[in-house]
Amino acid sequence: MIGRIAGVILHRARDHVLIDVRGVGYLVHVSERTAAGLPPAGQATALYTDLLVREDLLQLFGFPSMLEKEWHRLLTGVQGVGAKVSLAILGTLGPEGLARAIALGDWSSVRKAQGVGPKLAQRVVLELKDKAPAVMAIGGNLTVETESAAVIEDDAPETPPTAPRPRSSTAQQGAQAASDALSALANLGYAASEAAGAVAQAQAAEPEAATPTLIRAALRSLAPKD
Repeated sequence: MIGRIAGVILHRARDHVLIDVRGVGYLVHVSERTAAGLPPAGQATALYTDLLVREDLLQLFGFPSMLEKEWHRLLTGVQGVGAKVSLAILGTLGPEGLARAIALGDWSSVRKAQGVGPKLAQRVVLELKDKAPAVMAIGGNLTVETESAAVIEDDAPETPPTAPRPRSSTAQQGAQAASDALSALANLGYAASEAAGAVAQAQAAEPEAATPTLIRAALRSLAPKD
């Protein structure tokens, strides 16, 4: 199983990228969102990968984080969701947006992805509703990237291109805040599904909210209504 690829980009397209790894070119299918975030050709990059094996076909699918790869694994476990449809959903919503949509039962957001009809969108939300809290709870850890190793060829120039040092992104910070908020609510005795819904609602209203803000907002929504 090929779980991760690090190398130099030879070619970029809207839905795939060709990565040279010590003289071997790997064609990796990616979402449009992932493709847009990759560096230009000639620079190094790294992607987590999932290998699809069929009798007459081998295909690699790439993801910028372990969190997105985990969502891909869950999505492709839903009947009617193949790898290409999974990439379309992740490309439209991103892993954090998908988590919020599922936690809130918002199948109309999933429906916006190309190739996803209303029945399939509802099935995705229904089948993954109970799994979303667990992924949201560990999402902060899954998005922590390790520095990609430099790719060095025997005939490479003295200063070969290296992958950029990973930086903490807004998405990673949001995933960590949601993870911490869910953990806090679980410690207070709230069920995983209701805590996930409350955190998702709070984060949808204020995407860059820190953990304390998310917890307070979630508690307000979970408080008994008079």
